[in-house]
Amino acid sequence: MVCARGERFLARDALCRLAVLEGASLVVGTDGFIKAIGPADEIQKMFCEDSFDERIDCSGKCILPGLVDAHTHPVWAGERVHEFAMKLAGATYMDIHQAGGGINFTVERTRQASEEELFCSFQERLQCMMRAGTTLVECKSGYGLNLETELKMLRVIERARRQLPIGISATYCGAHSVPKGKTASEAADEIISSHLPKLKELARSGEIHVDNIDVFCEKGVFDLDSTRRILQSGKEMGLQINFHGDELHPMKAAELGAELGAQAISHLEEASDEGITAMATAQCSAVLLPTTAYMLRLKQPRARKMLEEGVIVALGSDFNPNAYCFSMPVVMHLACVNMRLSMPEALAAATINAAYALGRSHTHGSLEVGKQGDLIIINASRWEHLIYQFGGHHELIEYVVAKGKVIYKK
Repeated sequence: MVCARGERFLARDALCRLAVLEGASLVVGTDGFIKAIGPADEIQKMFCEDSFDERIDCSGKCILPGLVDAHTHPVWAGERVHEFAMKLAGATYMDIHQAGGGINFTVERTRQASEEELFCSFQERLQCMMRAGTTLVECKSGYGLNLETELKMLRVIERARRQLPIGISATYCGAHSVPKGKTASEAADEIISSHLPKLKELARSGEIHVDNIDVFCEKGVFDLDSTRRILQSGKEMGLQINFHGDELHPMKAAELGAELGAQAISHLEEASDEGITAMATAQCSAVLLPTTAYMLRLKQPRARKMLEEGVIVALGSDFNPNAYCFSMPVVMHLACVNMRLSMPEALAAATINAAYALGRSHTHGSLEVGKQGDLIIINASRWEHLIYQFGGHHELIEYVVAKGKVIYKK
């Protein structure tokens, strides 16, 4: 069993506090929260007169916290497998974007899709994530760019949040791209004057629940000023700031996020030294996305520099039509090989720190009494096999448990 003890996040020396408990037992109550963790004989004495809905023999196996995916774009229609061939032939992300592909291609297909079609494909994707050990996932809108379709996507996310056992943190990402015919400033004006007030109205009525606000702060997309205005407006209505920054060009997004009190910033391949220091001081999480750097052949974000400076490093799959990966074990492996994280650092980044990036580390991300009973059981005597066996998680993961209920059994 691997757990973090009493921490909201793990950084610097605290990354050494991952505890491995051998011969231990764990009890989750009917309310879905962890009631006890400790040596098996002590737990058996404490609960000898209790009955349980299910007992799982984990002899020779490992229990780990449920994995947390801190960055995904999982609601969309229209695959982009043809663009993968273009990338292999040398086209860059912005080449494809400026030619009408990329986000624009998916926006057109998503606008045409019905809400039911979007929900069915979204549900299948979430089930794939659950089978790979994810029990909490951040889910963005952002393939609508107009109010009607953005709300359609958020309704789909809300339906999944209510009906499916996986935990969901919902993000409004209407500033994922600048709509055709508009400038960044005009798009920002529309979001602030139209989209955000409607979100606030629907949230008050209980129709949707949104946790985070996101902007793609990038050269040729939303500049720093437009990004600031949108994020500040979202923060004023109670949304956590969690946005794309410093991915393809140095934009000083890391500095902006630290200044605004952002919960997290994603990508950060081009973050400056000053931005990294500012994020560490502000306790702003860096959500690193190994699949994106791998797929787009970008330089890797400076994960070691961030760790040395004390930044709270988290991981996400960035699942989207451009980076088609459901698996956080694969993400952890790539983070270790390409970003030079150690295996304990990668595990912390995919559990407690990813939960912190979503504002959920007080309830998720580690195995501790009082936290939600989200866990995975792997058929290996050492937990490191989950990262070491590249692509082998389907054979390793025997159980996935969320809120104390088995949601996947091999």
